[in-house]
Amino acid sequence: MRLATWNINSIRARVDRAVAFLERSGTDVLALQETKCKDTQFPFEAFEAAGYEVAHFGLSQWNGVAIISRVGLEDVSLGFPDQPQFGEEPVVEARAIGATCGGVRVWSLYVPHGRALDNPHYAYKLDWLSTLRSHAAGWVEADPAAKIALVGDWNVAPRDTDVWDMAVFEGQTHVSQPERDAFAAFETAGFTEVSREFVPEDRKYTYWDYQQLRFPKNQGLRIDFAYTSPALTSAVTAVEIDRDERKGKGASDHVPVIVDIAD
Repeated sequence: MRLATWNINSIRARVDRAVAFLERSGTDVLALQETKCKDTQFPFEAFEAAGYEVAHFGLSQWNGVAIISRVGLEDVSLGFPDQPQFGEEPVVEARAIGATCGGVRVWSLYVPHGRALDNPHYAYKLDWLSTLRSHAAGWVEADPAAKIALVGDWNVAPRDTDVWDMAVFEGQTHVSQPERDAFAAFETAGFTEVSREFVPEDRKYTYWDYQQLRFPKNQGLRIDFAYTSPALTSAVTAVEIDRDERKGKGASDHVPVIVDIAD
C-alpha cells in the first residue's frame, strides 16, 4: 500500500492537482487536511471517477479532513472518542477522521494551530493532542497487532531544524516545549514517526508560506508527519516528502508525505 498525507489547503481549489497527484504517484490511500468545505461541497465525483472511495468530515469553510482510498474504506469515524471541543459555543471541529483501508486503520489529522501561547486555542491544542495520545495508546494495548497510521498536519515542529530560523519562531506556537512534549508522547504510546526514520536530514520541510518567497528560499517548516503503530512500523519500507508538489501554479502551501507499506 502507498499511503500519503497532504494538507491540501482547499480541495475545491485543488481537486485537479489532487487527482493528478494520485495518478502520478500511484497512491492507494490519501489523507487530506484543511479541505475547507462542507460535506455537500466536497468534489466526490472527481475521485470516484478515478476509482477511489471518499470519506469526508467538513462542517464549514474551515478545517475539514478526508480519506480517499482505492483499497477499501470501512468503519468510518468522524472524530476520535472524547475529542476536545472549541468555540464560543463549543463544538467538535472537523479535524479528525478515521477509516480502515486495506487492513490499516488510517487517521487523517489536522491538529489545532494554537494561535499564540496565551490564547485559549493553545490549551485546546495541548488537550487535543493529549486526548488523542491516550486513545492511541489504548488502541495498541487492546490489540498489539493493530496496524494504525496517525497522519496529517500536526502543527508542531519537533526540532529546531524543523523551522527555517528559530529566532523568528521563538516564543510562538509550533516550537514551544509543551507542544513538542505532546508530540513526542506518542512515542511512549508505542508509535514511531516514520518520516523521520526514513528522511532524517535536517531542513527537509513540508510547508512553506506563500509570502516573501519562502519556498524558493527554502524557508519552511516540517510539520506534517506519520506516526505508525508497532505492527505497522515494521511494514513501512520507504517514506518520501514530495517537495515538487509545492511547485507550479495553484500549489498548496504544504506537500504530500508518502509512506510505502509492504503487504
